[in-house]
Amino acid sequence: MLDRQQIKTVFEQIFGQTYHIQLLGGAEEPLYLPAAPPDQPCNHLIYTRDYAASALHEIAHWCLASEEQLQQKDWGHWYVPDGRNAEQQRTFQRAEAKVQAVEWMLSIAGGLPFRESSDNLSGEPVDDEWFKDQIHQQALRFCEQGFPERAELLFNAFAAASGQTLILSKTLFKREALGN
Repeated sequence: MLDRQQIKTVFEQIFGQTYHIQLLGGAEEPLYLPAAPPDQPCNHLIYTRDYAASALHEIAHWCLASEEQLQQKDWGHWYVPDGRNAEQQRTFQRAEAKVQAVEWMLSIAGGLPFRESSDNLSGEPVDDEWFKDQIHQQALRFCEQGFPERAELLFNAFAAASGQTLILSKTLFKREALGN
């Protein structure tokens, strides 16, 4: 099972030089900051407090970001904070299903638990089972149609670092693993 320091080490070994990026913990809120020389010569991928799950979630966003998005603060993403209404929450879940599928897959590679996050504690309740289904279906699509290149590099590196021999296949990603 990888800890946050091992996640940081593996991530930066693979991408630190090529993408001029550092993975940093300890923040109250996650954030992606593109480089702003001379004060900030490299990109910062910042995760919440020192949570490995938060690091993996932010890494998943980063793995899916286009080159254009990598030049923008928080990748230029739309975000409505906690307290979303049902329509806003469904929009959030549609966007997050792909990200959380990557996070789930990287969690398995790192030997870590995964729990989906609707990230709307004070908002209107919605169908979390639908969201889990979407995450599961996206993971299966990645297995069939290909995993994003950066995510696949990390999947293999995390599996090796956690002492696992894994092949990216649909058999690793069972819907029941996401709970009811």
